[in-house]
Amino acid sequence: MLNFSFQNTTEIHFGEGQIKQISKQIPKTAKVLVTYGGGSIKSNGVYDQVSEALSDHTWFEFSGIEPNPSYDTLMKSLDIIKEQDIDFLLAVGGGSVVDGTKFIAAAALFEGDDPWDFVTKGQPINQAIPMACVLTLPATGSESNTGGVVSRDGNKLPFFSPLVRPLFAVLDPAVTLSLSERQVGNGVVDAFVHTIEQYLTYSVNGKVQDRFAEGLLHTLIEEGPKALAAETKSDLEVRANIMWAATMALNGLIGAGVPQDWATHMIGHELTAGHGIDHARTLSIVLPAVMKTCREAKKEKLLQYAERIWNITDGDDSAKIDRAIELTEEFFTTMKVPTRLSHVDLGEADIDLLIEKLTQHGMVKLGEHGAVTPDVSREILIAAL
Repeated sequence: MLNFSFQNTTEIHFGEGQIKQISKQIPKTAKVLVTYGGGSIKSNGVYDQVSEALSDHTWFEFSGIEPNPSYDTLMKSLDIIKEQDIDFLLAVGGGSVVDGTKFIAAAALFEGDDPWDFVTKGQPINQAIPMACVLTLPATGSESNTGGVVSRDGNKLPFFSPLVRPLFAVLDPAVTLSLSERQVGNGVVDAFVHTIEQYLTYSVNGKVQDRFAEGLLHTLIEEGPKALAAETKSDLEVRANIMWAATMALNGLIGAGVPQDWATHMIGHELTAGHGIDHARTLSIVLPAVMKTCREAKKEKLLQYAERIWNITDGDDSAKIDRAIELTEEFFTTMKVPTRLSHVDLGEADIDLLIEKLTQHGMVKLGEHGAVTPDVSREILIAAL
């Protein structure tokens, strides 16, 4: 196992009706800006619950944060923050709203010329407005980690700082019952691939991390399809298990002390930025191709994945790996997401620009070994056709 330091300070309030905890968790003296997306929280009852919880607080709102939140939209919030002397942010929504609010938290107090510089130039984030969140779509794990992703001018890029980790997060699985099939499928796949990025690398004898990761994968494989099936899609226990699995997949725990990959994500970001494909759907397209292209480097873990996740024990090593990849693709298909570039109307002619963007963004040594060069990324995208 590799050396590591681990801390996660986000306080989780999990379960039905927990939105009321907001009233106790945010200081009564705070001036709160509630951030959200397109307004679905007003039709599913979440907005009303938040309003009730904040009835004794001074609060304002900022809406319109998109999936893959854009710099231009997020920067509009800074006028409200300045005018109203906002000193606490509450994100209400899915991972994009939480990511966008993390950017706002840092941008509002950024001392440089342009907040985009802490995304693209590594400028330090020295301070941020305290923030928390009410999660409505389990997927990204952003509710209890230090990272975010923001888009600008066709570029989708990550940023990180411990100062933007939410102080607390409310996870009420009941609010996920109003999600569409597409949102449910995307969320399960996103959490699945987050887990894989920290698991399917090479062994450092991190037995605890491996077993935690395998438990999350089994849970998502078992519960994900139930959330789409007519007879079980309203089962609150199904939704609760998915919600907690998605949080645990990227709160830092299973990635502590083990190598991590993230090539699938970086390549996927270019598909989203260039072609507007849902984040999770880029992952379901790219991951099987990464498995195929990097099968030798990942051989030991792929065989472990085949046996422990899919119970594959027959055949030689190559056959076991082939079958594990097939079953992964079948699971993605069950979750109603694409597994090929052709499924989203992209072909070989689109690959050059994707490689150009990866290179432009410095994504030239991806993967757990730094061995996924632009040429290897091209092989991956060709394998995804």
